[in-house]
Amino acid sequence: MEKLLGELGRFPEAWAQPFLIVVSGLPGTGKSYFCRRLTRRLAAVILESDHLRRTLFPSPGYSAAESSRLFRASHRLTERLLRQGIPVIFDATNLSQYYREKLYRIAERLGVKPVLVRVEAPPELVYQRLKERQGSPGTNSEADWAVYQRMKPGVEKIRRRHYAVDTSRDITPVIDKIIREVSR
Repeated sequence: MEKLLGELGRFPEAWAQPFLIVVSGLPGTGKSYFCRRLTRRLAAVILESDHLRRTLFPSPGYSAAESSRLFRASHRLTERLLRQGIPVIFDATNLSQYYREKLYRIAERLGVKPVLVRVEAPPELVYQRLKERQGSPGTNSEADWAVYQRMKPGVEKIRRRHYAVDTSRDITPVIDKIIREVSR
């Protein structure tokens, strides 16, 4: 846990009522881009699962056991930050209702309303993005088109109210809505 905390850098100022934004989507859809744009206007810690995975596992194997450990650690870290009043944006595929439910329970326990965001983009754009980022420095994700295709059938519908954002379009209107919601 301390190793992960050390990787996060400086924290924004604590809020009396912090927020949890859960960002979901397939690889290459623009989740991390969306999160970075959001934090330009809204101070929060981004917990990016790809970065946390590389911190915990310098040579990740992407096994089920590794992913399970990653998400357990991520959820504990999310809860710890929220308890300290630190707003959190959780950036992960979050494709499974099982893992999203764990985040919902953390939020409920702490009296924090989760804001859910589903990020998507047209497949041809995702293909291009994944192709361009392969082997490029500065990216934490190793996902490629084959990973996208393998994960796509496993996407489980978000059953709660959520924002849908297509990153091939202007994302500002969705960011504006989220800011209004968490600022209430």
